Amino acid sequence: MFAQPGETFYEQVGGHDTFVRLVHAFYEGVATDPTLRALYPEEDLGAAEIRLRMFLEQYFGGPGTYSQERGHPRLRMRHVDYAVTPDQRDRWMKHMLAAMDSLELPESHAAAMRDYFIRAADMLVNADDDGSRL
Repeated sequence: MFAQPGETFYEQVGGHDTFVRLVHAFYEGVATDPTLRALYPEEDLGAAEIRLRMFLEQYFGGPGTYSQERGHPRLRMRHVDYAVTPDQRDRWMKHMLAAMDSLELPESHAAAMRDYFIRAADMLVNADDDGSRL
């Protein structure tokens, strides 16, 4: 995968198909993790999968569909009502990093994406592992 002049990061990593694969692989992991699965009230993870895919596509330079359909991302605000613990962060990262590995992206692109996921996951932690708010 070689970058063409003027390509966005989104295009460089393979565009829509890459993000579909990434998010689908992530939610396959979530579905097998009782602690994380309990956080999703929907019987089918499909709606959550679509929301995360649209968010990540927009964040990494793809279409602005997330904002068009759901408004400004406001990542921290959208999660403030939920106790996000270090254990949940670690589980989320485990599944996201495994999903990233399944893409076989060039290391420079994978590193940039991993860096974002680590920073975002750390920022969302707002409770101790016992659930008490920080």
